[in-house]
Amino acid sequence: MRILIIGGTSSLAYALRPVLSEFAEVITAGRTGCDVHFDLNDPVEEMELPKDIDVVINTAANFGGKSFEDMLQTENVNVLGLLKLCQICNKSQIKQLVHISSIFACLDKSSPFYSIYSLSKRHSEEVAQLYSSIFGLPFTILRPSQFYGVGDAYRKHQPFLFTIIDKAANDEDILIYGSNDALRNFIHVEDVAKIIALVIQRKIEGTYACLNNENVSYSEVAASAIAAFESKSAIKFMKEQPDIPNNIFEPDDSLFRLIDYFPQIPISLGMKKEAAYRRMVR
Repeated sequence: MRILIIGGTSSLAYALRPVLSEFAEVITAGRTGCDVHFDLNDPVEEMELPKDIDVVINTAANFGGKSFEDMLQTENVNVLGLLKLCQICNKSQIKQLVHISSIFACLDKSSPFYSIYSLSKRHSEEVAQLYSSIFGLPFTILRPSQFYGVGDAYRKHQPFLFTIIDKAANDEDILIYGSNDALRNFIHVEDVAKIIALVIQRKIEGTYACLNNENVSYSEVAASAIAAFESKSAIKFMKEQPDIPNNIFEPDDSLFRLIDYFPQIPISLGMKKEAAYRRMVR
């Protein structure tokens, strides 16, 4: 089996490659730093996949912003880029296209976390589902929650999580704004990689949530980090500040039952992995 990862320099792609390599030849594709060049902004006429690819995984995404230019680029990459990728995969007779979306695609306008990113993720799903229904492209959508992993590659998209980790590592007090102990759903990238591999091996098609078994509060994250680093940090709520809202989703284990695998890494173990890594590279 030959698998092509679009967005080959993404943090998810780095975690995926060794897992997929256990049963397939893995090729990365992206604008720079990959085995082959592939840019979702290119005209569809200029797009080409390597020969004899069986499965394509799209991990590429634009995370947006609030300017017009940011919004336009996000739609161009996340929506139109995926539509073009569907066409190229169909022409190349790919056996399965796996699109890594986000659970944020389920957000509506009432959510404080609603953004051009979440909106574009929903648009991308809908346009690809329409394409698949018309042209018969074997297609899978996975919606992971906020994933994290070991090392600074995950800091950009999980800044507050890594602030908590940094504070614990440095024996500094961990400050949480407001009095609400906000809930989040974090899933470790190692679990996400394993889930994607099983989806491919079992040829699962359709649209599925990819959430951790349990939501966690920020104080639980902080306590896990303090324990992992054997830290002297204290957890303090700054009640004079505005509350941090929750951002959680309905539990859904339908995918995990199909692949006989549930996420294995709770937040306590995730923090231990980060602490061990920092001790090793110190």
